[in-house]
Amino acid sequence: MSSAAAAESEFSIPGPEGPLSGTLLQPSNTLGAPVVLIIPGSGPTDRDGNSPLGVRASSYALLAGGLADLGIASLRADKRGLGGSARAIADPNAVTIADYASDTKAWVAAIRTETAADCVWLAGHSEGALIALVAAQDPRNICGLILLAGPGRPLGTILREQLAAGLGDQGLVEQANKAIAALEKGQRVDATTLDSALSPLFTASLQDFLISLFSYDPAALLAELDMPLLILQGREDLQITEVDAERLHNANPDAELLLLQTVNHMLKSVTPGDRRENLESYGDPHRPISNRVVRAIHDFVSKPRRH
Repeated sequence: MSSAAAAESEFSIPGPEGPLSGTLLQPSNTLGAPVVLIIPGSGPTDRDGNSPLGVRASSYALLAGGLADLGIASLRADKRGLGGSARAIADPNAVTIADYASDTKAWVAAIRTETAADCVWLAGHSEGALIALVAAQDPRNICGLILLAGPGRPLGTILREQLAAGLGDQGLVEQANKAIAALEKGQRVDATTLDSALSPLFTASLQDFLISLFSYDPAALLAELDMPLLILQGREDLQITEVDAERLHNANPDAELLLLQTVNHMLKSVTPGDRRENLESYGDPHRPISNRVVRAIHDFVSKPRRH
């Protein structure tokens, strides 16, 4: 998964209650080269891009290896409360997007100390793109942002859309929409009154996080930024759409927008329109990450810029 000419090491920093842990991958003889912090997506997604919920694509590990082959260093980390960061907080659900953004800023500071980089690039995938946007509202020591399959609309809006497409039962959709509307207002809901198909999505332990998640408008956050920005969206993504990428770009037209044919949410190339192959890629760590994704990030972070 990594370049033979690169050194991979475990790297930890202090967390709220215990250490936050990640993997630093540094190509040899590249002192002062760009460093990318890979921020994971939603749920219990680990530093490599895998999840106990059935995702075994290893997208982040593959991305790190591909970047290392091109001379780009990276750090990918486990979220507080999960994986190698399990001791950072007792309850991994007792978090907010602001907490994750705070951890991101802590990683940026530590990476700069470890690598002597002037600044660090943030590459946020899916929900991680929102975290990157929140962290970048304090732009100190951040070179720029790479938004990989990043939401362009509030997450409540996207969840409504996904549930309407996936539930197939109008009664369930109406229940879900009411729950989302309450959480968007900062109001908790009684998950025990919901259908059993919905209650795990809105369980009490997740509601404070969902209230936090639904409170942000990614496009509004992006509009506030004045730094190098890359919006990278695959056209075979089943979760985040070109509508989101376009809304982000409209919010900040100075951002670079790259729409990639055949690339899906796992940042892998799949046959256009083949839903079965697309879903199978979520569980296939041997399917390589799209070289166009790796090359686009390399070219973006390596581009000469005036300071």
